[in-house]
Amino acid sequence: MESMKPMAQVLSELQVRPVERSEEQRYREQMARHHYLGDLAKIGEAIWYVATWRGQWVAQLNVSAAALKCGVRDRWIGWNFRTQYDRLKLIANNSRFLILPEWHRPNIGSRVLSLTERRIARDWQGRFGHPLLLLETFVDPRRFHGGVYRAANWTELGLTQGYRRTRQGYSGEIDAPKRVFVRALHRAARAQLTHPERNHLQLTGAPKLMLSAEQMRALPLCFTTVTDPRRRQGRRHRLPVVLGIAAGAILCGMRGYKAAHDWAESLGQKARERFGCRREKGRYVVPSEFVIRDCLVRIEPDTLDRALNVWNQAWAKDDRALAMDGKVMKNAIDAQGYQTHILSVIGHESNTCHTQKSRDIARSRQR
Repeated sequence: MESMKPMAQVLSELQVRPVERSEEQRYREQMARHHYLGDLAKIGEAIWYVATWRGQWVAQLNVSAAALKCGVRDRWIGWNFRTQYDRLKLIANNSRFLILPEWHRPNIGSRVLSLTERRIARDWQGRFGHPLLLLETFVDPRRFHGGVYRAANWTELGLTQGYRRTRQGYSGEIDAPKRVFVRALHRAARAQLTHPERNHLQLTGAPKLMLSAEQMRALPLCFTTVTDPRRRQGRRHRLPVVLGIAAGAILCGMRGYKAAHDWAESLGQKARERFGCRREKGRYVVPSEFVIRDCLVRIEPDTLDRALNVWNQAWAKDDRALAMDGKVMKNAIDAQGYQTHILSVIGHESNTCHTQKSRDIARSRQR
């Protein structure tokens, strides 16, 4: 840091942006080296941010999925369990906040938080396709007082009960209760989170599901009749497994190839076994983001439509049939001059758009 620069000038020139793919290794290494909790993998809906000053890294933030349960937060919002599960994705958790060692200066932390708050709702909508209404974070009082969050106008709600989540569920022993802070990104955040009409929130797609073991086993079976368009040489993952995992990710609220792959990476070994994943060196492995994207782009829409109806007949509660509708986006031309085609899966009875996918017409015909 250029020590001669006035702090007011430094604060005014700070910028916050998402971490680029090429920077993720550096981001993870610094988080592992300097944060007392270490690195945190990107699972599901998550965005990593970096704050910079004239190209120098100042701070790093993880924003990821909200905690499944938090008593003081849930009471403050005032929602019931049914509403909570479907709308939990409208809340995100500031799961890591690291100010790099050479940048421990007054007001840096609150300024970085403020800049992040200004852009995160737009970033979240663009990347995951749904609004973001509230941020939350948990502060360990044994280490911090939460002053940086108070300075950034976050609201302290109280303490957690102190139970720690493990692979087997919640531990029976109380660890250290954490201070809970929230920051509304909309003036009527609580009212919107508890609004009786789901459509009021402009949520697209079907309500997010939690797949059962039986559903995980059934999803790949829906795609067993789909012909694999890939060359036989070099296939590591069976096509029904790839398509089943992609469909499972969408049903669980993921949007985009990266989010689908992150969701797949978050699956435990038992879940991977249920999907029929390939076993390597004693462990089940999931398809890469490239494999998921490559398979979805190559499969014809009519083929996916028939496979989706197999799932619909077995599991859909409201819709007796699904329709796949395609439209050419007027004046939507990419840098290579190709038109964009939007494919949508619509429920006949509910009129719910279960999923949408853009497809490049000219490139598809060339494959």
